[in-house]
Amino acid sequence: MTKLKCPACPRTRGIGHYLCQTCWAQLAGDTRRRLSLRDGRALRRLRELHSGLEHGRPLREIRVSR
Repeated sequence: MTKLKCPACPRTRGIGHYLCQTCWAQLAGDTRRRLSLRDGRALRRLRELHSGLEHGRPLREIRVSR
């Protein structure tokens, strides 16, 4: 099984997951719910997550669009 690096920390994340479980739990509830949606805007929300990480924003402060 391939191990993927979490983009927010040195831990590994599962296939099909954006973050490791520890980092995922640090996101705000509304952000987690929105990132879990599989619709036409999912890729945009993922890009917003990665943008927040690249700018060094704390996980609990990252917000993504609806």
